[in-house]
Amino acid sequence: MQKSMKLKNIFSQGDRGTRLSFILMGFGNFEKGQRIKGLLYLLGEISFIAFMLTQGRWFLQGMLTLGTQKQAWNFNRNLGIFVRTPGDNSMIMLIYSIMTCMVVVLFFFFYRSNIQSAFQAQQLKEKKLAIPSFIQDVKNLLDGKFHLTLLSIPVISAIVFTVMPIIYMILLAFTNYDHNHLPPRNLFGWVGLVNFKNVLNGDISGTFFPLLGWTLIWAFFATITCFFFGVMLALLINQKGVKFKKFWRTIFVITMAVPPFVSLLVMQNLLHAAGPINTLLENWGWITEPIPFLTDSLLAKVSIIVVNMWIGIPVTMLISTGILINLPEDQLEAARIDGANSFHIFRFITFPQILAVMLPSLIQQFIGNINNFNVIYLLTGGGPSNSNYYGAGDTDLLVTWLYKLTVESADYNLASVIGIITFVLSAVFSLFAYTRTNAYKEGSN
Repeated sequence: MQKSMKLKNIFSQGDRGTRLSFILMGFGNFEKGQRIKGLLYLLGEISFIAFMLTQGRWFLQGMLTLGTQKQAWNFNRNLGIFVRTPGDNSMIMLIYSIMTCMVVVLFFFFYRSNIQSAFQAQQLKEKKLAIPSFIQDVKNLLDGKFHLTLLSIPVISAIVFTVMPIIYMILLAFTNYDHNHLPPRNLFGWVGLVNFKNVLNGDISGTFFPLLGWTLIWAFFATITCFFFGVMLALLINQKGVKFKKFWRTIFVITMAVPPFVSLLVMQNLLHAAGPINTLLENWGWITEPIPFLTDSLLAKVSIIVVNMWIGIPVTMLISTGILINLPEDQLEAARIDGANSFHIFRFITFPQILAVMLPSLIQQFIGNINNFNVIYLLTGGGPSNSNYYGAGDTDLLVTWLYKLTVESADYNLASVIGIITFVLSAVFSLFAYTRTNAYKEGSN
């Protein structure tokens, strides 16, 4: 109850110590006998103010400018050589400014905790109850509130290793951080929505929209083919007349035991122009020149989808097998008695139940295929090249194009824009599709 109370209500209901805690942190706790706790709050306030007065304000100011002084080489007459004059590093300044903003946010929660702690001590004193000492608070954190103590570790890790890099990536989308403005030699600055305009309606749009279309086509067929053929394979193996069912399942499951990148590299060698498949077909006299499995635009896309089936079908087969084994036999027998044939049983009983169970997984697979880096990069490397595209090939997905923009082209601003757009598309589709599944509707009721 007290934790959800607004600060203005605490101020109006607080005593002198609680109100002074709004200015002098820890005063309310110190006044009511919690001296160590009050000193810790006070030291936290002093440290924050000292940091902001000495370095924090410069870091925040650097976020506005991202540097003003370029690195330069000036001739030193005394030494007779050119000496490097250090300048501002826009990248470091942006990172430090983000860290400073995070410190400000964390201090706000620390400041709020100080006020709430003071008000809690006030309420205990008014009710003539014992105010816990610092030792008792520590024991409580290791006992009654131990879950909060453990939770603090992953929360801090998530802030440092996930939230901050994401914020950094998003902010880069609003700068001109590209191959012409690489720090520390050059500075980059804020350009607003110029990069988004360039990607959606500028020079880069001629690359973005074709790759977006191919990304969606690839994700759709990669998901549907693995699902459909995986279900068909499970149905065939589970037929009553099929012997050695465990053996056949084991054969297909073995493909899952092999790391996907190994399978993809093997497939790349098999489909190469000078690979075993083309060599064998030429020796048999079936072809006179190698089939461009990976170098023709359309054929490369078809090859990618087919190879992906080899990796994805066994997973769907296992899930479908588990569903088929647990289907109620009396329901199937009732359908046969009513005159339903195998096709009708599959269409109206088996398939709907498989789809109902696997639909959330299919949505997850679709989003995963949008960001499926390994299949494209290890099989074709995004090729064949296309001179009409900026830094991308015909089979590049948005995620592989993003990788090339950072590693090969050093256009970090465009890569950030592509990352943001990909995330938005994935999130919107996931929410739209998942909220319409039966699993979500049943769970929300």
